[in-house]
Formats: sequence, structure tokens, C-alpha cells
Amino acid sequence: MKKYTLLKEDSIIHYGITLYRIQTLHKTDLWKKGQLMGYLEKEENLSQDGICMVYNNAKVYGDARVSDNAKVYGDARVYGDAKVSGDAWVSGNARVFDNAQVFGDARVSDNAKVYGGARVSGYALIYSGALIYGNTRISGDAQVYGGALIYGNARISGNARVFGNARLYGDKWNESPLQIQGSKHYVNMATKTSLSIGCEQYPIDKWLEMYKKLGKKHEYTKDQIKEYKKYIQLANEMYNLMSDPHD
Repeated sequence: MKKYTLLKEDSIIHYGITLYRIQTLHKTDLWKKGQLMGYLEKEENLSQDGICMVYNNAKVYGDARVSDNAKVYGDARVYGDAKVSGDAWVSGNARVFDNAQVFGDARVSDNAKVYGGARVSGYALIYSGALIYGNTRISGDAQVYGGALIYGNARISGNARVFGNARLYGDKWNESPLQIQGSKHYVNMATKTSLSIGCEQYPIDKWLEMYKKLGKKHEYTKDQIKEYKKYIQLANEMYNLMSDPHD
């Protein structure tokens, strides 16, 4: 039995695509009969099975699909070939698109974006402007937030937390990588052998060789160069990478 219909007389044009308002056909514990919901381009965007639903002003279009018990609400958008399934929620102004998948009990909210071939699953939380793309996998109880950028083949799981201006693009992380808000630029491990400071990203051995030169390039004071040298040495020590040529 179908749980909703699309109202041809209640439509909007969204980036040149006609989207139709959802109206429920029967009462459940989650909605009333005849309740107006979000927008779809076509019925294939939202399964008629389960309790999955698109609420409020949320939009699902293209070849994207919402199924199982998933929810898309607020002003969220799911499009392209994206899939939202299981008990996952996408809300706020979040965007899930391209071939991305959000499933399990994962939550994507606020202004976060998940795209490319990224997968978010488990009880992972992605929020506050985080960007997840490439072949990234976020799972377990991991959280990514506060403008953090995760891409490439990075794997974030367990109880790892990635936040702020962090930039990660590789390796498996079951716990939080080193992340420091310095006096001038943000510092974080980009992979388990490379460090990102501001817009510069190099293997640890290069940082140990070049930190003074790079500091001067970015107009660091002498005290700031000393400060960031300590961060580089800390990263080197934590990840047991190599001996410091300046020791």
C-alpha cells in the first residue's frame, strides 16, 4: 500500500527541475493522513515501503533515493545518485549528492556536505559545515564538524573527532588525530606521516627541515616559528616518525 502521493498541482521549480509536494495517504505514528511533506522530483526518489520520509522543505531529486527508515528534513537536499537509507537522518541545510551514501544510524546536519563517493555509516555525526568527499569512509561513533575537510581515501572510525580547520586526506583513524589551534594557523595531521599547517602540507621530515623557511615565507615572528617548531616536534614524537635533524 502506498503511503504518499505527489501533488501535481503543488510544485516548485528548483534549478530548472520541477519538484512536487508529498502528501501522505494514511495516518501513522509519525504523520497524519493528508499531511504535506517535502518535495520530490519523482516517486523513485522515496520508497513507498518502511517509514522513510522527506519532511518540511527538504528536497530529493535526480536519481537520489531515500529508503528504509531514513529521514530527510529541514531544508536538506539529497540529489545526484546519492542514497540515504537505514535509520540515517539528513537535516538542516545539509547536502548529500553525487554517489555519496549515508546509512546505518548516521546523522548529517547543519551545513555539512557529503559527496563524491563518500560513505557515512554507523553512528557517525557530520555537522557544522564539515565537508566529506572522495572515497572517504566515516563510521563507528566518529564525529566530524566545525568546517573540517575529509577527502581522498581517509577512514575515520571509532570515537575519533575531527574538527575546526582540520584537513585529512588519508590513512585510517580510530582515534582523534593531532589537532592544535596555534597562534597563527591551525595544525593537524593530514595523514599519519604528514602535517598540515595553514595551507601548507608536507611530510614530517620536510617540516623538520623547512619550518624556519616556511615560517618566514608566511611572515611568522621568531616566537611563532619557535611555537610551531614545538608542534611539529610533538607530531613527530606522537607518531614515532623520525629523528629530528635539528636536535
